[in-house]
Amino acid sequence: MDNESSNVSQAEEIKVQANEAFKANKYGQAIDLYTQAIELNSQNAVYWANRAFAHTKLEEYGSAIQDATKAIEVDPKYSKGYYRRGAAYLAMGKFKEALKDFQQVKKICPNDPDATKKLKECEKAVMKLKFEEAISVPESERRFVADSIDYHSIGTSPGSSSMPTQVGIAAVAVAFVAVLAMMLGAAAATMVAAVVVVVLGTWWWGGSTEVEPQYSGAKIEGDDVTLDFVKKMMDDFKNQKCLHKRYAFQIVLQMREMLRSQPSLVDINVPDGSHFTVCGDVHGQFYDLINIFELNGLPSEENPYLFNGDFVDRGSFSVEVILTLFALKCMCPSAIYLARGNHESRSMNKIYGFEGEVRSKLSEKFVELFAEVFCCLPLAHVINQKVFVVHGGLFSVDGVKLSDIKAVDRFCEPPEEGLMCELLWSDPQPFPGRGPSKRGVGLSFGADVTRKFLQDNNLDLIVRSHEVKDEGYEIEHDGKLITIFSAPNYCDQMGNKGAYIRFEAPDLKPNIVTFSAVPHPDVKPMAYANNFLRMFQ
Repeated sequence: MDNESSNVSQAEEIKVQANEAFKANKYGQAIDLYTQAIELNSQNAVYWANRAFAHTKLEEYGSAIQDATKAIEVDPKYSKGYYRRGAAYLAMGKFKEALKDFQQVKKICPNDPDATKKLKECEKAVMKLKFEEAISVPESERRFVADSIDYHSIGTSPGSSSMPTQVGIAAVAVAFVAVLAMMLGAAAATMVAAVVVVVLGTWWWGGSTEVEPQYSGAKIEGDDVTLDFVKKMMDDFKNQKCLHKRYAFQIVLQMREMLRSQPSLVDINVPDGSHFTVCGDVHGQFYDLINIFELNGLPSEENPYLFNGDFVDRGSFSVEVILTLFALKCMCPSAIYLARGNHESRSMNKIYGFEGEVRSKLSEKFVELFAEVFCCLPLAHVINQKVFVVHGGLFSVDGVKLSDIKAVDRFCEPPEEGLMCELLWSDPQPFPGRGPSKRGVGLSFGADVTRKFLQDNNLDLIVRSHEVKDEGYEIEHDGKLITIFSAPNYCDQMGNKGAYIRFEAPDLKPNIVTFSAVPHPDVKPMAYANNFLRMFQ
């Protein structure tokens, strides 16, 4: 009995230390301390819920759901268990599962205004999801927005390139509301009509792309994106000026055509005596991207880069980041390579800010256009047949060859399983074999899995991104795997460094360069994210 009492007391002391680590944004340390407290007293639901919260901060939503579920098992009336699990489900875009948990929170705490507010936001999200499902067009019938835009004709009259499409959509919308009126009654149809009017208005007026005489920003003369244009555009972005939509259309549409012709796995050749730079996640941190170029030079044929996915979301300058990277690729295709990350997807962009930012800075039409272009991004790269570069990681089965990756049909939204999902979502683990993903998507893989994949494909090294690291990088799996992350002080709160890798041919020895965050205008991360997610930040 005395020993049990001692364990309980010691666990409480460790919990206090864990809470302090959490407050200092040291979430990994907090998880370790909460784990020690749980080992001493596993029947305290608070420890499980607190560890779930720390996992959420590290985007380990699968682990957060497991811990919150355990808190509920220990104490079914502990509201924070449902609260933490609901928040993790929200972060994964699983709104219906989240709704059930917030309904339970409301049931346990009927007079809690915060619980009421979050339940209402979650109900709105589920209603919106059902509405989108109801009006969605089957994939086989979907027409690409890009096919309705001819940037060459833009500028002759407002919205001239897309007016027929808009008229057609308006007609379909009117018919849809009429059918609803017959099925659901006038009141319900009126509510839906209001939503349709707002969406259509955004779409219609977003199509106006005449270049006004007073526009003084960067301009593309003819079809070619030049270095002078890119420099002017970047300077404008640094001063928080927008690029005209006419030129944004040209950049994104040219990018789409370029990417569609590339394979899912791209081979890169770096000549002897030359160098090549690999960057990790940027996540909308435009001013840190500019700092990379100031430290390491602008991309060019003599100074090529690979940006390894997750260009957008979370940071509130994602439009500036993606247009800069796309423009550089249009300017000189061999100067910069771009890989798809898990955040180059509709589901992530809806939640983590990019979709809202695009609507604010460009238009509704660009939301669809970017989604289409993201589906064209390659999934992986191989440098000189020796270095495999991918955003996430490896696979749930052995024997995957580079030819299998090349054969993946990537022109779609990422599925929830299979090779494409695992390339974008998986993470390394410190122990052998494979395990469930901390994120709830993909898997975790050990050094033995890395070693076998390299042997099977005659490779020397894996470079991947996808995870924030305190020093901007981490070398794992007996030196055969490097994680590189290029968004310093991630989300303005993690305090981490950023990093990039310079490879020198022919030996391709990785030279890792770290850097710190630079100041940016007072626009908070997640400024354009969905309301319900911002509530949990």
